[in-house]
Amino acid sequence: MNHHVKQTILLAILLVLFIPFASARDHVIINSRDWRDVYSGMLYSNLIGSPSNFLVSSKHSTILLYSLPKSKKDIQILTSRRNSFVVGYKAILDQEGYEGVEEDVIEDFNLELARRLNDEITRTNQQEGRQLPPVTKFIIIDDSYGYNAVSVGPFASLGRYYVLFADEGNIDDVVDFLQGTTVDEIIIFGQVDRAVKSALAPFNPEIINVGNRFENNIEIVKRYLQIKPTRQVILTNGEFLEQSLLSGADPVLFIGRENVVDEVKEFISQSDIDIGILIGNELVGAATAVRRQLGISVFVKFAQSARVPGGAVSQVEDLDRFPMPRYDLSLSIASIVYNEATGALEVTYQNNVDLAAYFRSTITITDAEGVKVVGDEEPIFIEANALKTVVYTVQTSGEPLNLQGDDISGRVFTIYGESPGSLERQLDQTFKIERVRVDDSAEIEILDLVYDIRKKQFIVTIENTGSVDAYVNPELVDLRVNGERVTVGADEPFLIKPGKKAHIPISIELSEEDFPDNEEITVRAYYGERKLALVKVKTKVFAFKSRSGYLLLWVSIALIVLVLLIAFFSRKRCKNCGYFNSRRRKTCKRCHHRL
Repeated sequence: MNHHVKQTILLAILLVLFIPFASARDHVIINSRDWRDVYSGMLYSNLIGSPSNFLVSSKHSTILLYSLPKSKKDIQILTSRRNSFVVGYKAILDQEGYEGVEEDVIEDFNLELARRLNDEITRTNQQEGRQLPPVTKFIIIDDSYGYNAVSVGPFASLGRYYVLFADEGNIDDVVDFLQGTTVDEIIIFGQVDRAVKSALAPFNPEIINVGNRFENNIEIVKRYLQIKPTRQVILTNGEFLEQSLLSGADPVLFIGRENVVDEVKEFISQSDIDIGILIGNELVGAATAVRRQLGISVFVKFAQSARVPGGAVSQVEDLDRFPMPRYDLSLSIASIVYNEATGALEVTYQNNVDLAAYFRSTITITDAEGVKVVGDEEPIFIEANALKTVVYTVQTSGEPLNLQGDDISGRVFTIYGESPGSLERQLDQTFKIERVRVDDSAEIEILDLVYDIRKKQFIVTIENTGSVDAYVNPELVDLRVNGERVTVGADEPFLIKPGKKAHIPISIELSEEDFPDNEEITVRAYYGERKLALVKVKTKVFAFKSRSGYLLLWVSIALIVLVLLIAFFSRKRCKNCGYFNSRRRKTCKRCHHRL
């Protein structure tokens, strides 16, 4: 054998013997208070084929170790530089006797783990003889909507996608990363900033945004089932992370917090799903409705075996769950009266939070004649921290309401949510209904609608055509903004005196790309004599038109300059001393010479 060949073989053997290979990850622990870090770490560990845990508190850092065998030889701790639960967590594991512990302190988990991902996959394949494919597919979401991350999690783990968080603040960094790696597919899921769509356009992404979060969730579940048909789903509402939610073993189906939305009921009834695993016991009411109405079996996973030794009897403890951003809506009934003057039931709803909402009610009334039912055919929009009065004059049977007797009561069952298709919350109350007699003679006319580009607001012109004061609160129905359908309203009711007009602003930012999607805009104005009970409604449709606002600004400046010039050149110059006097003076202000 050639001498040089022998040397090469000997060198290779020595390298194998004396240079230790880094083994594949036995376990990954995420040490961060930020849900985005926890989510990114969980998905990263799934894609490299390693089990993982996340901390939920500082105390949890030691409790977790009771369930972590010391036989694990390569534990990777992912620690947030700014938001860790424990500083120096590696030292705690070293002290407990764990070997091969590595702690990485990271600034931005989401992008940094994306950069490391394929190197870790290569390492795992080399050390364990596995054949995990590299990750070349990505799902883009906006981290403002945490539930979207939960929705796509199982599909991402199963289909080997990495989820990137992108908004107008970091999209340049995301694009830089994508340009430096192999990209076979990009999916934009849910609502994202316009800048994100524009920056990702060269990658020809697929966009999944078919409606509200429940409809988007159903769409991603359908895609999961195309890869892995199953009759079992995990039921949750997207408000927390739990280990099984991102495992990819089962798809996640949102059922809402208190009410199961119609789209979800329809999807389950038309699918082969017959088992639901409910994570946590907060949604038992909604899950029970699923079981009763759709006939599927529901099992509740709400606890785990206690990890801290505590006596002869084995105890249980809560699941390790990490909270996600949530939107707490709150709706209440401010008043409910029967107006004898109009024959109408007037129900005033109060939105108690700084988030707009939609609601739909069914009201069961008992009077001297028996039971009568009224309700809303479609969801009704209510602005943040606002009151809205809804008037009911006709029963669901089509007959006039016409309540009789003095002893009248009503049960109001209201479902509400963040969008017309996300009515997941419910309000169920019984009220004593008082009789009142109030005439409302307010009359208005909606005259004009224009979008002011400079001020980023619509201006609605409304005239009081009646003989009494009128309070008016207009709203714009189903605008299309960045591909999403939204309804917006004025901040508060405006008072308009008889015969006067008001130009009411409704703030919302549109780009020129939105203009073609809003060729016609519906203005709906609620009005009445009473500020807190706008019992009348008028609607009008306008063709879209805009103004720059700058023309008015320049005209105003020109008028001011013109006035100044006229004032300057119309002054009287004293022939005696040369002083310029105002045109009204008879004598010079300086020398008193007659002008």
